[in-house]
Parts: sequence; C-alpha cells; structure tokens
Amino acid sequence: MLPGFNGITLNEPNIIVITFLSFVIATTIHEFMHAWMANRLGDPTARQLGRITLNPVMHFDPFGLFGMAMISLGVPFIGWGKPVPVNTNNLGRDIRARNRGMAIIAVAGPVSNVVQAVVVGGIYQLLVRSGVDLGEFAVALERFVYVNALLAAFNMIPVPPLDGSRILLALLPSFWYPILAPIERYGFVILILLIFLGGGALISGITGPMYDLVIRLASWQI
Repeated sequence: MLPGFNGITLNEPNIIVITFLSFVIATTIHEFMHAWMANRLGDPTARQLGRITLNPVMHFDPFGLFGMAMISLGVPFIGWGKPVPVNTNNLGRDIRARNRGMAIIAVAGPVSNVVQAVVVGGIYQLLVRSGVDLGEFAVALERFVYVNALLAAFNMIPVPPLDGSRILLALLPSFWYPILAPIERYGFVILILLIFLGGGALISGITGPMYDLVIRLASWQI
C-alpha cells in the first residue's frame, strides 16, 4: 500500500497497473458482447459505428476510463465503458418484444464477465493444482478474476443505466413501464449519490451474492 489522500491508502504500483489493465480488457469484452448481441438480434447500429471490435479505444470515454483508473488506485469511485447504442425499433414490433431484446443485449455483458472470470480462474486452479509456481503471475490472474466478478455483480444492479435495469424491465408486467420510465432519466444521478453519499453498504448488499457466486465458480467451488 502507498500513502494516499483523505485517509485513503493507495494500492501498490503493480496492483494499480494490473487492476487497470484488467478493467480495460474485461470492459472491452463486455461492451463488445453488447454490440455483437445487438447485431445478432437485428439492430446494426453498433456495427455501423464500429463497436463490434476488441479494440479498447472504441469502447471507452475519458471520464469512464478515469473512473477505472481511480478504482485501480484504490479510491472509491465509479468507472464505465462507452454505452453501446441500440435502436430498439429494430428489436421487435411492440414494447414487450423490444424490452425482451434489450434484456438479452444487456445480459450479454455481465455473462461475458462471468465467463472471463471462470476461464481465467480455471486456468489458475489448474496451474496451482499441478504444482506450478506462478509467482507474480498469480496476482495478475487473481486480480483479473476479481475485476470481472466486480463488473458482473455491479452491472446487475437494477438501476439505469446498468444492465440489471434492462433485465428487470423485461421481467416486470407492462403496467410498470410508465412508472419506471422517469428513473431512466435520473438513474445515473441516483447511482452516483448511492456511491458517494454512504450507500456503499446498500450496494454491497445488492452485489454481494452475485459477486460471491462468480468467485466460487471461478474457484471451482461449485
């Protein structure tokens, strides 16, 4: 750990670099899967904008990337990838079908993070159980699993603009749509307030079960 500011202790330089690179890789694949799934479901918007790519440059904006850098330092913050644009009119004839399509597109992101965590966690377990001395590489693998578990769990929070809100909307009866619509406009503000005004315990309570599940899967404990 390194001396920080306002009582925050910063991560060691190697942890900072590993965590940041893990965020870049995991988020790139996450956004790629959103774009790929949207195209598969009939909406070419993301493809036409060049978002079906594993080039990280296409999936980040400066503020979201800055947030990930702050998290990598060890500072409580929020980071994000560039949202994948979707024209819902291409997903179905009625609002029910469109919401269902959006839910499938949304869940593709967190699922990709679960898969990344399980694959890398599996490689880690195989090497360790084979008696391979991973050295510092073990830290990189563990951190990558941690970041993906964090992204999968956080994105499933049912508050816009997170993926969980799209999934929830598809599961609820249609009479909820006009009730939840206003939250779409203020979801990001709500999320920021929760994180920076003492809502950390609430967020941990919501994300904890999903996070623990991904970690157990990646550790071959299920």
